[in-house]
Amino acid sequence: MDGLDAFVLARIQFAANMSFHILFPSISISLAWVLLFFKLRFVRTGQRHWMDAYQFWVKIFALTFALGVVSGITMSFQFGTNWPGFMQKVGNVAGPLLAYEVLTAFFLEATMLGVMLFGRKRVSESMHTVATLLVAGGTTLSAFWILALSSWMHTPAGFEMINGQAHVTSWFEVIFNPSFPYRFTHMLLASGLTVAFLVAGISAYRWLRNERDAEVMASLKTGVYLAALLIPLQIIAGDLHGINTLEHQPAKLAAMEGLWETQKGAPAVLFALTDSNERKNHYEIAIPKMASLYLTHSLDGEIRGLNDFVGEHPPVAPVFWAFRIMVGLGLLMLAVSWATVFQLAPWKKDPSRTMRPWHARLLVAMTFAGWAALMAGWYVTEIGRQPWLVAGVLTAADAASSVPAPTIALTLSLYLTLYAALLVAYISVVFYLARHKPQAEDETVNRSMKQGASHA
Repeated sequence: MDGLDAFVLARIQFAANMSFHILFPSISISLAWVLLFFKLRFVRTGQRHWMDAYQFWVKIFALTFALGVVSGITMSFQFGTNWPGFMQKVGNVAGPLLAYEVLTAFFLEATMLGVMLFGRKRVSESMHTVATLLVAGGTTLSAFWILALSSWMHTPAGFEMINGQAHVTSWFEVIFNPSFPYRFTHMLLASGLTVAFLVAGISAYRWLRNERDAEVMASLKTGVYLAALLIPLQIIAGDLHGINTLEHQPAKLAAMEGLWETQKGAPAVLFALTDSNERKNHYEIAIPKMASLYLTHSLDGEIRGLNDFVGEHPPVAPVFWAFRIMVGLGLLMLAVSWATVFQLAPWKKDPSRTMRPWHARLLVAMTFAGWAALMAGWYVTEIGRQPWLVAGVLTAADAASSVPAPTIALTLSLYLTLYAALLVAYISVVFYLARHKPQAEDETVNRSMKQGASHA
């Protein structure tokens, strides 16, 4: 890390913390709703395999929730240590939104999680179901407040500057700022797809280990069907979000598309090596007029280029390539989920036998594809906002602290080492649970009764 100044190191450190943290809420948000689905199916049908699926996945949810909480704590510290200018200038907006998330969402999740994990034999079945519902609602409410703040940083509204500080004039406009509906919807769908492929991938892993009972097949179908349902919705939501970005953040949109010159009938650049020094693309492969068509819904629609924003546009290459990774993974998800739906189609007599090993291995390989796509999308969002921390209000450079570079480099190294170890441990534990099939509650109780009788 020699040669990197304190500002660059601070940005890398925040990116590392955010990248690690977001992995876990992206699972817990939607996995809670999948757990609720399993529970409701059990209550409605009385079929034991739905509760077995619930008991398996609730362990992974608890692990995910714990890591999300721990990694989130370091995020709040960095506002004070590395970015004091952020709270000094916009703390009147950011502070309450973060507090609302804790007071209305986190406390609800943390309280009801205990009932979910340990209370099923201590409360009624209906109360346990309600606890699962409240945890699911809490995770979504948490995402609501965090994304309200994140969206406001991209498209700030409902405030005025007084003596160099932001003061709220309308909380409604702050929360429901121009990009919030699109960003919130896009994130929830991304979370759903992350969980869908996680559930499908782990279930396929168990299927390959010859665990093909009703619980595994129910989980596998749930993951696959959920993915097949959500990915077309995500494509639509992404298109709408792109149109919103064109209106409110044209510099980011130009970087995403790799367009340097403002033009009508702008092409969709499929591949290029962007050159920020010469301000042009090399080895470009593009479809004529396609970008104007899907962004303006007109073949001759005008798209502003990066040269209209010299000095005020984000780094082009990271945004350009992260966007293509996200889109490419989305198309792969579409193909894999729909092909798997056909293999597990309800009209087939025994879907557990129609699944082919190579297809199951493909699902296993895509277990964490949602993570990769979500991270790529998050980098498009966050790097695409640069050089602004709050668009038009506060640059990242103005918010940075005076902490010396060696200090930041040391803590960054420690963070990266710890995060790498925790990530490996998390994935290892998930697959460990998949390799060790838990006993159903009824089997455990019966075994205990038999052992007690033999001792007597």
